[in-house]
Amino acid sequence: MLTADKQELLDRIKADIIKNNICPDLAQQATQLVFGEGNPDADIVFIGEAPGKNEDEQGQPFVGAAGKFLNEMLAGIGLARQDVYITNIVKYRPPDNRDPLPDEKMAFLPYLRRQLEVIKPKLVVTLGRHSMGSLLPGLQISRVHGQPKRYHGQVYLPLFHPAAALYNGGLRQTLIDDFERIPKILAAIN
Repeated sequence: MLTADKQELLDRIKADIIKNNICPDLAQQATQLVFGEGNPDADIVFIGEAPGKNEDEQGQPFVGAAGKFLNEMLAGIGLARQDVYITNIVKYRPPDNRDPLPDEKMAFLPYLRRQLEVIKPKLVVTLGRHSMGSLLPGLQISRVHGQPKRYHGQVYLPLFHPAAALYNGGLRQTLIDDFERIPKILAAIN
């Protein structure tokens, strides 16, 4: 499928979220929908939990401090944002940066699955427990971080959320070490 066709399909999914009025309470208090960005032909899709304040204002995922750290880690493995696709499970900012609620994650999950069906990544990297829990139910991030998991034919790599590493210095090196495994995991999938 051509990149332009994939982008058109992604734009249609974005329009469907708005048309279907997903999570109207969240939508009402958010500045805008933060759908996702990057290469529709990416081999890797990164999935966080929900937009924060900066993301809500700019309409792009991972643009705050956690996003800067994500960019540094991407550069560390020879990639840039335009090489990958970055999104969140929940596409509107929850009030006061609270965790997304289970019903909010459930409401957005079909749209996230459609995004993944269009992009067809070789590797889905979940950032944080909310995104991991929605796609790999029943696992604990503290036990499985950095370990690739195959589930329904898709390879996932659960990682700690970059924001957690900013608050907890001990997690920072763990996340960097796990992140540096991505090229080897991709090579093994190929």
